[in-house]
Amino acid sequence: MKKSGSTEGQSASELIDKRIAELGDWRAETLSRMRKLIKEADPDVVEEWKWAKATSPGTPVWSHDGIICTGESYKSIVKLTFSKGASLKDSAKLFNSSLEGNTRRAIDIREGEEVDAGAFKALIRAAVALNESGGKARPRDSRTRNEPR
Repeated sequence: MKKSGSTEGQSASELIDKRIAELGDWRAETLSRMRKLIKEADPDVVEEWKWAKATSPGTPVWSHDGIICTGESYKSIVKLTFSKGASLKDSAKLFNSSLEGNTRRAIDIREGEEVDAGAFKALIRAAVALNESGGKARPRDSRTRNEPR
């Protein structure tokens, strides 16, 4: 039996469009705006739809020679998780979540919050450059790893 929420036969871009339409609120506007900025920063970006299973419809993913970031929507935030975020210079301090890990970093966007478009595009371009270089994710500041817990 085919479920009404089936993703069979739909492209990743269509599935992302569908997710945005289903949200229909500030989260839809936010995810749509961030998607547009990602595409502006990297016209060669590939949209993917990953990790769909019975308990989850899946997650929008933007890639270029590897994952750049994912776009998840929750009740009170839109979360953009950069798979190698800990290796990226974030002089604008956009990363505000998942800061304790050695690999990923995330940007949590709440209703009414705006992300600096120029700084975000620079972060996307830096993530693409890291992927293209074949660089592995590594923490930018080893002190955070070695501090007492």
